[in-house]
Amino acid sequence: MRTRYKITEKECIYFVTSTVVEWMPVFRSRTYCDIIIRSLNYCKSHKDLKLFAFVIMDNHIHLIVKAPELSDTLASFKKFTAKEIIDQLKQDNRQWLLSQFAFYKKKYKTESDYQVWQEGIHPQLMLNEEMLRQKVEYVHSNPVRRGLVDSPEHWRYSSYRNYHLNDHSIIHIDELLL
Repeated sequence: MRTRYKITEKECIYFVTSTVVEWMPVFRSRTYCDIIIRSLNYCKSHKDLKLFAFVIMDNHIHLIVKAPELSDTLASFKKFTAKEIIDQLKQDNRQWLLSQFAFYKKKYKTESDYQVWQEGIHPQLMLNEEMLRQKVEYVHSNPVRRGLVDSPEHWRYSSYRNYHLNDHSIIHIDELLL
């Protein structure tokens, strides 16, 4: 059994990625990004999630996190955000995205008519400070690499602003002392 992309160590820091099915561009407006932020805040308050770094891109998110029950916490995070995203898409009459989420839903997923997130979170255990530092840099430079901004501080939904501008207006993170 492969354990490379499984959460095997409790109370350790992991780099995780959640991707929207078929890389659909959901997070292009503040409304949808705020669903992610509200859910992260809930997990921080009620599930003892420690959030060290994040970025919300248009079709995926990267988090550097830890929690006592990280697998369960992230599973409930994805389930809740999927429901909220679907509800918002219906309210916004975004029929094209809804039809795509219905089309790409796995057949065995019977709890919903839609599937927002790809399965899995692709967790990578942060083995040392160098690896952690590399992942934080990767997370923060993602919008720049994609050509969406010229500088990471211009991306609103990233912890770069927390670390380098002392801006906690989007979400308060648990800062790493690197």
